[in-house]
Amino acid sequence: MTQSSNSPAQVFAAHLLASFAKAGVRNFFIAPGARSQALAIAAGQLAKAGKIDLRVRLDERSLGFTALGAALISGEPSVIITTSGTAVANLHPAVLEANHSGVPLILLTADRPHELRGVGANQTTNQIGIFGDAVRECLDVPAPNGNDGEILEAAQIAVNAISSAMGYEGEQPGPVQLNLAFREPLSATSPNAAELNPRISLPDIYEPHPEFAVLSADRPTVVVAGAGAGDDAVELAEAFGWPLFAEPSSGARMGSNVILGYRNLLENHPELSGDISRVIVFGKPTLGRAVIRLLFNSEVEVVVVRSKTMGHFDVSRRASHVVDEITVDDEVDFEWLERWRQADAAIVHQSSDVLDRRALIEAVWEKNTGADQLLLGASRLIREADAWAPAKAIRVFSNRGLAGIDGTVATGTGIALIEREGTTRVLLGDLTLLHDASSLVIDPLDGDLNLQVIVGNDNGGSIFGGLEMASTLDSETFERLFTTPQNVDLWHLAQAYGWGYERVETLGQLDEALAKTGRVLIDVRLS
Repeated sequence: MTQSSNSPAQVFAAHLLASFAKAGVRNFFIAPGARSQALAIAAGQLAKAGKIDLRVRLDERSLGFTALGAALISGEPSVIITTSGTAVANLHPAVLEANHSGVPLILLTADRPHELRGVGANQTTNQIGIFGDAVRECLDVPAPNGNDGEILEAAQIAVNAISSAMGYEGEQPGPVQLNLAFREPLSATSPNAAELNPRISLPDIYEPHPEFAVLSADRPTVVVAGAGAGDDAVELAEAFGWPLFAEPSSGARMGSNVILGYRNLLENHPELSGDISRVIVFGKPTLGRAVIRLLFNSEVEVVVVRSKTMGHFDVSRRASHVVDEITVDDEVDFEWLERWRQADAAIVHQSSDVLDRRALIEAVWEKNTGADQLLLGASRLIREADAWAPAKAIRVFSNRGLAGIDGTVATGTGIALIEREGTTRVLLGDLTLLHDASSLVIDPLDGDLNLQVIVGNDNGGSIFGGLEMASTLDSETFERLFTTPQNVDLWHLAQAYGWGYERVETLGQLDEALAKTGRVLIDVRLS
């Protein structure tokens, strides 16, 4: 069945989505809308036939971050379907995060045909370029009219979007926008997208020749692993006996070379930190000012290892090399690593039996196993995790592309939808939760999820207490403008959205709460 329909919009939408499905794209996300109805019907047909997984959300902002979470853990593109107007604009925060963290998203934004743009038509604005340079590509597709060739065009558009979003040509993965104009009639029940067999051919993945740097072995070197660093940072540090400073969401906070107290040592032990002669950077480090100061130190050489997802990171514009792989010209002195290990061991002390931020971090890390996932919100707690999280090979994620608090609950939900083994835990502050409280809405068709939202509840934004204005403003002004204290009853919030609720005030209660299954909001009361 091809164009046996009175709706060119439906024909084109069916072949476009069938092409994505045939190419192996599984994860589709949709919010209801009128202009996008042909896309919705085609997606529903494919989902009913088991060819894609389809999730529906009430609002596009939550939709975008749920799709981002799914792509973050799967490494595969998420397809997002929206109607026109403000629906498209609500995707912007997720698109920005995906852009900066190299997460593949394909945005299918429905639009009015060209003749209805710029004349005041309802729900119509300029959607071309609405995301600026945050998308890898923005293609404005004219409204289909049933001409021959549109079916082949739909297949090619899908293939190109996948290639661009995944970075198959050697570029950083990221979001792609297909702005799809549709004229009335906006939909039909045929053709059935699940019955189509489009002809597609995915391009070969570009394999660049790695660029090497041969470094002198006699310079005291440390390895800094930011978000997205991965195993490569661990392997390099252990191969050459260099101390490893690994942020909690780096994927590198493990192994025998990790220096957990690196921030303390950089700030308070100049007899050690002052001997650093070279820094090798993996991923995107964002959590410590001491590390950033180190990168700006004119006496320290900076070497950047390219990230496949986080893109180019050279904040000091001083990198002597930006390369793919590193080797050294001689044997490395392992005494340098031993000095750091001894200093690190000296600052580690026993935990108390008080439920504070350190105890919360350590309990969450202890509970997570290989089958579990942990998402850290952009709250004070991720910085506490940088100080106290042990070296352990667990899957930790965070939205560190722009490090915003937007969509944290939705991102965690997206992760849980894809990875259903074990438990997905979201560790965040109370303001970060409230910023995305609407994402607690449950779609019954999502099925049973083991999803814990763990709230370090200190009644406001305590993260700002360590910044300059905390000491320059009077307490009342500081509290009003920055701390923004809140007194939301999280039990009622959980009840309203159908979540389980656990109030935690002791370590024993925390241990019991972390063993719960299903959707649970864990309210950890911190002073």
